[in-house]
Amino acid sequence: MQITRHPPVKTSLKPSNHPYLSGPWTPCHEEVDVEELEAIEGDIPADIDGIYLRNTENPVHQPLGRHHPFDGDAMVHQVSISGGKASYRNRFVRTSCFEAEQIAGEALWGGLMDPPALSKRPGFGAHGSLKDTASTDIIVHAGTALATLYQCGEAWQLDPVTLENLGKASWGPLDGVSAHPKVDEETGELMFFNYSKHAPFMHYGVVDRAGKIAHYVPIPLPGPRLPHDMAITKNWSILNDMPLFWDEELLKRDIHAARIHEGVPTRFALIPRYGQPEDIRWFEADPTYVLHWTNAYEVSGSEGDEVILEGYFQEKPMPDPLEEAGEYSHMMAYVDEHSFKPKLHRWRFNLETGETREERLSDRIVEFGMINPAYLMRKSRYVWSTTTKPGWFLFNGYVRHDTETGEEQVLELPDGVYASESPMVPRKGADLEDDGYLITFLINENTGTSECAILDASDVTRGPVCRLALPHKISSGVHSTWVEHEQLRKDAEFKRELLSA
Repeated sequence: MQITRHPPVKTSLKPSNHPYLSGPWTPCHEEVDVEELEAIEGDIPADIDGIYLRNTENPVHQPLGRHHPFDGDAMVHQVSISGGKASYRNRFVRTSCFEAEQIAGEALWGGLMDPPALSKRPGFGAHGSLKDTASTDIIVHAGTALATLYQCGEAWQLDPVTLENLGKASWGPLDGVSAHPKVDEETGELMFFNYSKHAPFMHYGVVDRAGKIAHYVPIPLPGPRLPHDMAITKNWSILNDMPLFWDEELLKRDIHAARIHEGVPTRFALIPRYGQPEDIRWFEADPTYVLHWTNAYEVSGSEGDEVILEGYFQEKPMPDPLEEAGEYSHMMAYVDEHSFKPKLHRWRFNLETGETREERLSDRIVEFGMINPAYLMRKSRYVWSTTTKPGWFLFNGYVRHDTETGEEQVLELPDGVYASESPMVPRKGADLEDDGYLITFLINENTGTSECAILDASDVTRGPVCRLALPHKISSGVHSTWVEHEQLRKDAEFKRELLSA
């Protein structure tokens, strides 16, 4: 394996036994290029052609206070697959905060669990005192990768092929961009939202294929909220107002403590893609909190037109502390799926009656699911979810859900082996919804190594059909995406035509 190593970044991080600074969460600080990855097992399928990108919480400097896994700096790992071969590279996202700390040689901002006064400089996002790390989500829009922060940062751009840092998105509004914007590949539009501690507390916008903001409107809420994701259909964008949000009395003292507000329902805002605030259709549902949606689509039936939304309903959004975790008891519970109990769920919004119906799709504790991207905004049948190690934010397997029959396939990874969020990649020429692959990174604590693995999406129980050795052990992380090389070629051609017009 021929490895090109890049100059090291400046780091002040010390060895630690913190649960999210050690083991599979041990930060990786080297940036490398590998022209061709070596196979450990199996062959790379010849019928996929694209790029896998995964964002990673990867701290560089010694924390000023208590470390939370969501405080880490963004490192993007990439595997590009074409013609049965694969290459690898990884890069830190050079946000303005990352660069400032490189100059200072130390951390300048406190973290999610720290008092705002701990930060040495004014912070960013809805919280107001945090570092803009861009380390939550990663998507590709108009040929450019966008790394975003769950607390609403500036949306940082990278070349998805080279991982060259391209600076912050010029279209980003003052209140930032939340993680989980959504892209409609047919129109080239990107839909996004943000949230803040000042009225109207949320905004929604559309960015066109040329990278220009085409629409931006307020979504008035009763007060500061903590939404995490959104969904889109052909005609609607779906935002939410859920009963888990900052305690208003504590917020007056600059204490950011999330609380479940009893008696407050979940509310969904359905707004036409280019709608105004007066066009919003509000729907109420059972109180919960949802981190991630899997799909949304529109249907017509005998009972009227409906918008269907699917995602992970939390049975206990405010979990009990994990007392066995000692000083980390609250933090460990809030990132442990077995504590807040997310389960695959469906909401049905009737556009004629204004009523909401709900149904549970699985009783398993699962999250971080993916669908076949060709079925985005269309009725879909299959969801590929991850399972987690009890007590930890570590993916230890997969469930393939058939939402029509209720059948589930389950893959449990060996003890000490942990996965990443895994996009579903349709096989070239596939006719069936589940005909394709899951692509993931695996961290093996038993061997101290990492690899890229490819699974058969139609039968996850087979385990990896191909495993490729990575040049170093990577840190566990959060979100990922897949982009077809053909889509990148279309985006590049559109940009050339735009420039020549």
